[in-house]
Amino acid sequence: MNEKARYLIAGDSSIVVEFGNEISEEISAKVRGMYLAIEQKKFPFIKAMNPTYRSLLVQYDPLQCSYEEILETLQGLEDNLKNMDLPSPNILEIPTLYGGELGPDLGSVCEHSGLTEEEVIKIHSGRDYLVYMLGFTPGFSYLGGMDEKIATPRLKTPRTKIPGGSVGIAGSQTGIYSIDSPGGWQLIGKTPILLYDPQRKPPILHHAGDYIRFVPIDQKKYQSIEEAVKNGTYEYRYFPKEGGAVK
Repeated sequence: MNEKARYLIAGDSSIVVEFGNEISEEISAKVRGMYLAIEQKKFPFIKAMNPTYRSLLVQYDPLQCSYEEILETLQGLEDNLKNMDLPSPNILEIPTLYGGELGPDLGSVCEHSGLTEEEVIKIHSGRDYLVYMLGFTPGFSYLGGMDEKIATPRLKTPRTKIPGGSVGIAGSQTGIYSIDSPGGWQLIGKTPILLYDPQRKPPILHHAGDYIRFVPIDQKKYQSIEEAVKNGTYEYRYFPKEGGAVK
């Protein structure tokens, strides 16, 4: 896919760089590439950026940079993306206790899929999930790549409160509730780590373009990690996709 991006005006101080019209890893890589390319340049006139499934919203200061200037700058970066040395995406490991009280809908997923609990857990934790974008709540990840074998419809009646850390399935998507919030996803487990912690630097460890890896744990391990998180001694497993841990 070698099509040029579309540049769309969004108000008087923003521009949308649109790389396609579908959800795909190739388009997501272009969004991430443009995001990192802009970030590396440290332009003083760029105020904020928001990546989505297929585009990047760039907010700029019109007093420092005109629309024509920002357009020319972004188009130049796009033309040079293939020549830039961009860092590898990272993987964030999510230790997860599946089933039981913390995963009350695992049985429903089994019933819908015709699989056993062990099979659902093995399939769910058997691949790395691309983070297409963050949204809904701080740190909530829109993940891609779940096996259709365990796809399950949302709950007919959403819950008014789902605990932060809950791991769920909704249709062909899977995700983690980063904070307590309402929701209608089928809950299959829970992680004791914090996807969002306003006291941590940075408060959100992962970014669009990174990957999530679910790691099954037992009750004893869950309690141990939960205690370490409370004490501030837990070491998050966040490392480059190709190799060794960096955090």
